[in-house]
This record gives sequence, C-alpha cells and structure tokens, in this order.
Amino acid sequence: MKAAIFKGAGAMACEERPTPTIQDPGDAVIRVVRACVCGSDLWWYRDGGKPAGTQAGHEAIGVVERVGGDVTVAKEGDFVIVPFPFSCGECPVCRAGFESSCPRGGYFGDDDGMGCQAEYLRVPHANGTLVVVPGDASTFSDELLASLLTLSDVMSTGYHAAASAEVKPGDTAVVFGDGAVGLCGVLSARLRGAERIIAMSRHADRQAIAREFGATDIVAERGDEAVARVMEMTGGYGADAVLECVGSAQSNDTAMKVARAGAIVGRVGLPHGVEVDVPGLFYRNVGLRGGPAPVRTYDLERLVGEVLDGTIDPGRVFTSEYTLDDIQEAYAAMDERRTVKSLLRVSEVR
Repeated sequence: MKAAIFKGAGAMACEERPTPTIQDPGDAVIRVVRACVCGSDLWWYRDGGKPAGTQAGHEAIGVVERVGGDVTVAKEGDFVIVPFPFSCGECPVCRAGFESSCPRGGYFGDDDGMGCQAEYLRVPHANGTLVVVPGDASTFSDELLASLLTLSDVMSTGYHAAASAEVKPGDTAVVFGDGAVGLCGVLSARLRGAERIIAMSRHADRQAIAREFGATDIVAERGDEAVARVMEMTGGYGADAVLECVGSAQSNDTAMKVARAGAIVGRVGLPHGVEVDVPGLFYRNVGLRGGPAPVRTYDLERLVGEVLDGTIDPGRVFTSEYTLDDIQEAYAAMDERRTVKSLLRVSEVR
C-alpha cells in the first residue's frame, strides 16, 4: 500500500509499505477514504523530532475492510471515523469520558506502521475507538466527508477547548489560534452559545473563516498589546472563557492573562516551552483544563449528529486537497501557511 513516510526535517515521501493485517481479535483494518495533515505534525516535520522512515498521520475516515473476532462495534463495510487516540473503552478513564488518556491506549502516528496517512490502517481496540457513521456513505458529498474527517481530531479538539473552558450561553470567549483547531474552537464556542467570540488572528483568509464560523471580533495584536486590547474590549475584566489552541509559550501566557477572574483556560494546543504563573492564577481563581481531546465521547454525544444534520460545517478548514503522491507539498503548504489545512484524498467510498 501507499503510505506517507517521514524522511527527516522538512522532508516527506510516499512509499510502499506492507498492508496491515489483523494482529489481535480486537483489531479492525480500515480502508482509508480521506486523511489529512495536522498542525501538530508540523512540529516534528520542522525539527526532525520523529524517527526518520516512520509512517505519519493520525486523522482518518474510511470503510471497515476486516475485523477481529472480538470486534462488535463495527462490521465489514461500515463507514467509520478513526479518532486520533485509540483506547480500550473499558477502564475507569474511558468510562469517565477521557479515553484520550487511556492507560491501555495510545495515538495513531506515534508507532511505525500505524500512520493514518496511508491507504490502509490497523485500528487496535476497535470497540473502544471506532465511531460508526450512520447512513449510506456512498451518498455523502465531498463537503460532508471533509466535515466528518474533522471529527477525527480538529473539530473535536476545538470542541474540547470550548468544553474545558466551560463556554456557556451569553459568554464572551477568546480563541487563540487561527489554524484548523482554533477555527473549530470558534465554531465550538458558537455551538455552545457564546454571545461574543474574539478570534486572535493576523491572517485575512483565516479571519474570514473565523467570522463565517461565528467570530464577532478579530484581534491581530500579540503579547502585551493583545492583553491590553482584550482587556479594553471586556471593560478591564477579561474574557469569561479562553480557548488556547496553539501551544506556544506566548499564546499560553497571553491566554492566561486575558482570562477573567474565575474563568477557565481550555488548553488543547500541544505545549512547547510553556511556563505557568501558579501563584498568579491562584489569586485570580483562574483554572487550567484540557489536553488531548476525547474524540469518541464528543463524536458520539454530539458532533456526528451536528455534522450530519448540517448544523455545523467544519470541513471549511480544508483549503487545499492533495493525494498521497503529493504528500511533500501537502506538508509544505501548511508549513508555509499557504493553506489552513491539507486534505488527502486517498480513495472513494464505493
């Protein structure tokens, strides 16, 4: 099968790899229909922080090709979302709705041979991982497939930021990050009823999507200037809810500073070099919550239905489309900010 392979800093290639097989009775093998490149992939793409020669990718939707003898959640021919974390679905952590932190689980793209940017994918712990999409997938439009693909990571992660920040009707929410996750954070804040949504963005194309998704205000400043601007906009008190969807030190620092006393910062950006002023947060009663998104929980409880009935259209974050043969350009376009998110057309539903 074709698979995206990391060759070293700044270099990707499409190569032939063995098609995965059932290794455990709880496994399923998926024929990938759509995959994509994630902003978090760019960290190791840029700095080489991943073993060269390994498969890449952690977001996919597709058709079940084979299942192990213990798999009951799906059958051959079902159309499924593959959440970026795989999880047992049975332990106390999974039952609490935080399957992305399952002690028996892990993440696609972390182990060689389990990258989603490929024609086929083995899914361990299929019963605790896969999300079956109802309906006749052969009738799904490209636009609907794109939106369903976001539920494997970015839309669910944006929603995790909003849920962790406890966005509620009438709130003023500030969203840090204008990549796919940040834009989905804007959409999620709107979905949860925020009245005012301030998107932190410097890029006109991303600002346009943010406004389409529900942003009422755009702030281009960063650092201390951004803090001053948001405080001015909120009467000096700060935001009721803050969504941190970048992970950088500056983004986290600014996010914590613009939170109103008693607010929560929902952080989903993969942290890099972040330091926390614990005493400062303590005296302001500001909370920090979040981490890897429990995709399966959100998809089953809400998001699949919201996409299928047309309430939300998060697939708008895909602004370029490629094939696996174009994997180098798919990464380069995102790295150079020529596209918001790269979609990979791998196969058709049939």
